[in-house]
Amino acid sequence: MLIAGNWKMFKTRAQTEAFFAEFRPPPGTRVVVCPPFTSIDAAVGRGVPVYAQNVHWEREGAYTGEVAAEMLLELGVEGSLVGHSERRQHFGETDHAVALRAQAALDAGLRVVACVGETEEERQRGDTEAVLRAQLSVLDAHRNLIVAYEPVWAIGTGKTATPELAQEAHTFVKSLIDVPVLYGGSVKPDNAEEILRQPDVDGALVGGASLEVGPFAAICEAAARVAKL
Repeated sequence: MLIAGNWKMFKTRAQTEAFFAEFRPPPGTRVVVCPPFTSIDAAVGRGVPVYAQNVHWEREGAYTGEVAAEMLLELGVEGSLVGHSERRQHFGETDHAVALRAQAALDAGLRVVACVGETEEERQRGDTEAVLRAQLSVLDAHRNLIVAYEPVWAIGTGKTATPELAQEAHTFVKSLIDVPVLYGGSVKPDNAEEILRQPDVDGALVGGASLEVGPFAAICEAAARVAKL
């Protein structure tokens, strides 16, 4: 059971240090955090593996604003997100680019959490499986690859897929690629355990609820309880 906290564009170095001064991951579950690039060095070495929020596919070059896998590894980063829906929505990230980022990171020795998921419009049209199939078609199973199913309509909206919908989507994802699958989309302390109890849900990618110690610790504790079942 893996719980990954995606801090997005939140937390300065000082705020990161304050978080780790208080947060202790509970035994019985794996926890990682994904801070912004400027806070990575403040997060590394605090007893919780650190993942980046993005990684480029080239080792170096004229790619202003990008960061290479080797640069992250030198900082002590252990993995990276790729293809988060906000990257796809706001920065035009394509399935092809996601595949390049994922493969480069894996080749360099990073772990990867590759994000997939449908928009509300796509779900209403009945296109969820077609969207997931296309997004997953560019990825190959790898021992260090994890997929995060994050329905776009549930990210930062307060909406959450029902446990049944999450299970259905995770079952479909696993029929296409043999890797662990996390659920992401407004995961909170009050819904985490019910979602995590679903047989094909292997953990959670947590956004807003990962920014404060109390809610994030509660989600991690829920994962630990489920892992004991």
